[in-house]
Amino acid sequence: MLNIDDLLKMVKKTPNIASEESQEKLQIKLSDIKLKELEEQTASLAQKMGLPYINLAGFPVSPDALRLIPSEQAKKFGLICFYRAETEAKLASVRAVDAPLLDFQKQLEKDYELKTEVYLISQHSFDLVYERYAALPKISEVGGDLKITVEKFESLKNTIKTFSDLNREAQKVSTSDLVTLIMASAVQSRASDIHIEAEEQNVKARFRIDGVLVEAAKIEKKYWPQVISRIKLLSGLKINVVNRPQDGRFTIDLVKEKIDVRVSCLPTAYGESVVMRLLRSSAASLNFEDLGLSEKAGGLLEKQMQRPNGMVITTGPTGSGKTTTLYAILNKLNKPDTKIITLEDPIEYHLQGINQSQVDASKDYTFAKGLRSILRQDPDVVMVGEIRDLETAEIALQAVLTGHLVISTLHTNDAAGSLPRLLSLGVKPYLLAPAINAVIGQRLLRRLCQNCKKPAVLEEEILEKVKKIISEIPEKSGLKIDFDPANFYQNQGCEQCQGLGYRGRAGIYEVFTMDRDIEKEVLSGELSEYKMRDLAKNQGMITMVQDGLLKAAQGITSVEEVFRVVE
Repeated sequence: MLNIDDLLKMVKKTPNIASEESQEKLQIKLSDIKLKELEEQTASLAQKMGLPYINLAGFPVSPDALRLIPSEQAKKFGLICFYRAETEAKLASVRAVDAPLLDFQKQLEKDYELKTEVYLISQHSFDLVYERYAALPKISEVGGDLKITVEKFESLKNTIKTFSDLNREAQKVSTSDLVTLIMASAVQSRASDIHIEAEEQNVKARFRIDGVLVEAAKIEKKYWPQVISRIKLLSGLKINVVNRPQDGRFTIDLVKEKIDVRVSCLPTAYGESVVMRLLRSSAASLNFEDLGLSEKAGGLLEKQMQRPNGMVITTGPTGSGKTTTLYAILNKLNKPDTKIITLEDPIEYHLQGINQSQVDASKDYTFAKGLRSILRQDPDVVMVGEIRDLETAEIALQAVLTGHLVISTLHTNDAAGSLPRLLSLGVKPYLLAPAINAVIGQRLLRRLCQNCKKPAVLEEEILEKVKKIISEIPEKSGLKIDFDPANFYQNQGCEQCQGLGYRGRAGIYEVFTMDRDIEKEVLSGELSEYKMRDLAKNQGMITMVQDGLLKAAQGITSVEEVFRVVE
């Protein structure tokens, strides 16, 4: 008995069996019979395998559905997506669902937060849909680096002097150039973060300059899809994922340095909010002497850093410059005969000559587990990015007591709150008392623009408050205070500071060291923050607000800025 394939061969080989037109029609009819048989066989096989069956001939597959599975993987697994909605997708396979295909399916569900179902299809159905990959718009590949050429950067630098210049230029350039323009403007403005937020009417670009958010530009809402897609392409994020947070990164290549950009996308009511943090490699090379510590506090801290063991803690809220202080200390300690290992989350800057390790909670590599491993590496100095829990605190203190110098950070409002905070975590007083060398409390405040600052006339109430705070500086501090209201300045605004009146930041600090009185209170286990503050002042500690007002009296910052940051 002849099958359909044999009949087709006979038609092709037998001349004059009919007219050419009739022959062609016969071939088409026999092919249709063959395809029908193929689909029937596939449907029967699907029933035996317990899978749903579908014939995709003529089925309208959208480009969005097709893009869910890249063409290479579609060919590898014999799998395509023929339907996609917000929370579900329907996949079609030409073969039985095996282990590799199942793993791939689970990964798709995880990456895109979709519920998927697999249908069985014939090879003919697969081939028809696979041909449509060729018609998809091609997206050019983008490397991990955003290249800003010297000429382009200098051109933008000369063009954009103010935020109004940025707004004007933003209306003229293409989408890809718009992202570059915003980046270049942020670098020019010394911004630490770029916030691009979709709102109901438009899109706002804001820069965090010297710790304060400033509105830099407005972008028409119609350009938002291209802008967000460009940013996602640069940072290696999934363009079609808009309903869940994503994190990525890329690098801006400049003449003298590279700037690492960390990108965070968050779904919002009108689109997404994108925050890009600019991490300059030059920030990691800050010298200890450039931190801005007073002569006494700097000498005190340096002495404690040179001890072979003990713990140095820096405290303050997020954004107070704790990591920068730790890196400055590491730079001071970094010598050929000293092995330094850090444990960070994340590694913000890469330091030469120092072993840096990043914790990864998804792989169960925590601060506590990492610290245990570090101690087997025979380090001289250990930096723990943050003490968050009792386990990490106790391991760090044990490291101190076994002969290591440990530096770390703690989230408290000031230096006085650090030891009570550790005790509240459950740290044993007999471990804490002999381990602490020094504690630093810190904040960052804005420096007055030296080009446009002007003398300040303080209101009577503010003046009295300033006098009172400065008069409370302890005698043991060794400072001779010559108070003169004429020494204070305020911000004004000029082209150099983009009208803000401030340019750059300075640190204000308070530092105390462990002495017998503090140790006695720690061992009692009843140390309060208020008691700790009094003990530190008795030791001669200058508080952050006092340090800030002394800097204001030197014309470094304004009284208004000191009270904004500290009080």
